[in-house]
Amino acid sequence: MTDSPADLRSAFRSGRVTPTAGLAPGFAQTNLIAVPEDWAYDVLLFTQRNPKPCPVLDVGDVGSRKTMLAPGADITTDLPLYRVWKDGELADETADVSGLWRDDLVAFHIGCSFTFEHPVAAAGVPLRHVEQGSNVPMYVTNRECRPAGRMSGPMVVSMRPVPEHQVALAASISARMPAVHGGPVHIGDPAELGIADVAAPDFGDPVNFEPGDVPVFWACGVTPQAAAMASRLPFAITHAPGYMLITDTPDSEYVLEVPDAR
Repeated sequence: MTDSPADLRSAFRSGRVTPTAGLAPGFAQTNLIAVPEDWAYDVLLFTQRNPKPCPVLDVGDVGSRKTMLAPGADITTDLPLYRVWKDGELADETADVSGLWRDDLVAFHIGCSFTFEHPVAAAGVPLRHVEQGSNVPMYVTNRECRPAGRMSGPMVVSMRPVPEHQVALAASISARMPAVHGGPVHIGDPAELGIADVAAPDFGDPVNFEPGDVPVFWACGVTPQAAAMASRLPFAITHAPGYMLITDTPDSEYVLEVPDAR
């Protein structure tokens, strides 16, 4: 029996640490970045100007540890792993940030591509990182995001090897879910994104290709972390890449209905 989102958050709160790909299928997952209030407008503007990698699903009140996406959850304890940033540098990676939370922090919950993995897998497209029990590979690209105030930086992408004959299917399913990054931003040669070695991701784990697989790249919600580094953000709390908040929101809520052509 599959654990519910609430059961998984409880397990994370109790110390379980694991990537969340493939967990609680059918429920949306989100990226987290919490920043001081005096940086919140810059981050909000950055997400508005870069909706492909940064689709915002919720923004918390100043100091709030709650989100409407998972009523009853505490965002300082209920993710499996967090990162703490100071002056754009990674200062800590920890499973609990409740003692580091500040009353001036504003939390942004950004759509995650793990959300569209359930309908993609249900259509018969294999997910190699889930099959191999690893984190999804993520890469910093040569594509610069549109700057916003003090925030700037490159787009980050996640990569999934997809059998060539199923690439169009995976692309069409994910394209119907723009709130969780939508369709791919690139298919094929990683060098066109400035990725020198697809076997050496910047975040996550390398994944093995099967014969006939093609690398498919989607915009990734780790992009704000790359911007935090590039912009020397004085303080931030984020999820660790691949260790997401599992929400109570069904992924079906983010699927665009296809108009009836009749």
